Amino acid sequence: MIKKLESGKIHMTLIDPATSGPDGSAIIAEQAEKAGTDYILIGGSTHLSSKEMDEATQKIKSRCNIPVIIFPGSSSMFTIHADAIFFMSLLNSADREFIIDHQKKASIIVKKSRVESIPMAYLVFAPGMTVGKVGKAMLIGPEQYTDAMEYAVTAELFGMRIIYLEAGSGATYPISMEMISKVKGQVKIPIIVGGGIRSPEAAKNAAVSGADIIVTGTVAEKSENVAATLRPIIDSIKNVK
Repeated sequence: MIKKLESGKIHMTLIDPATSGPDGSAIIAEQAEKAGTDYILIGGSTHLSSKEMDEATQKIKSRCNIPVIIFPGSSSMFTIHADAIFFMSLLNSADREFIIDHQKKASIIVKKSRVESIPMAYLVFAPGMTVGKVGKAMLIGPEQYTDAMEYAVTAELFGMRIIYLEAGSGATYPISMEMISKVKGQVKIPIIVGGGIRSPEAAKNAAVSGADIIVTGTVAEKSENVAATLRPIIDSIKNVK
């Protein structure tokens, strides 16, 4: 992934099997690959079992050839059939369950597997949506630049390899260009931005502001033509340096 970033921005498609089902998830992934997405993220919900993750991931990989990364909402969301897992900590949660406890519970299983583990800091911004409520996030407001920058630098000093700035799935508005720019200016590790990105303009704004990786999820899951919906979004970030 880091090597791929040397060639330009990356797009990831987030698919929640709890919403789309195993077969629906595979269809979305296949269409997203046709549109040019670089990676599939699987997860998002907190109640998916490892069996459900196995089934969805195997069906996705039977229909597309790009890497599948686990985006876990709980310790049970793991499958040996994925290529990697974001081993993530929700740094601005008010509950240690989402900062360290889920991670502790899954740690030995993840380490013993052949699935690549990618340490990632997860920061949830207003409006936060479901992930903000479930993760008991102390939401970072639109102008709380100092808090966001301090969390980002903390993540980098902890040795995290990626920082994910999340507005929440289905967010009414994305994280601002100024916020992304200020956070990016403080760290050298890649920045992922997701939540509320539904248009080529929103995706390009995030990329121009410093986001290295753009994630879209809801817009694909709700689309009747996933490839046609995602293609202009993906194209909009590929020429941004």
